[in-house]
Amino acid sequence: MADSSDPFSTVLPFQLPEQVRAFAEKGVSQARESYAKLKDVAETQNGTIEAVFTSASKGATDYSTKVFDFVKTNTSASFDFAQSLIGAKTLPDVMELWTSHAKKQIETLTAQSKELTELTQKVAAETVEPIKANASKIFKPAA
Repeated sequence: MADSSDPFSTVLPFQLPEQVRAFAEKGVSQARESYAKLKDVAETQNGTIEAVFTSASKGATDYSTKVFDFVKTNTSASFDFAQSLIGAKTLPDVMELWTSHAKKQIETLTAQSKELTELTQKVAAETVEPIKANASKIFKPAA
């Protein structure tokens, strides 16, 4: 029984044509697929960011440890040199010790600089690797 005060009582139910319904369903399906892809990329990016920070943190720790080892080595060498100077009896002995120490320090500093350069390059490569790997996954052409 239709209520005369209800303005919608005379409206016939509306049905979408099949083509419109199929188009809408396809749009919803594509939106779901796009959301799933976006979610996967976001999760992968989070993993990549974590990997980058972990690698950078480890690299910074390795670098700091290496620098500390160098400081310890160089300090010991300086103390050993000072001790040997105390035992020197003549000026030629002092000059020979000084020359020998200076030569060793130059060799040591050269080797240490080379080690730090290699370590820096290694850390940089390891830090960038997760970014490169993730980029290749994201931009890989679909098969």
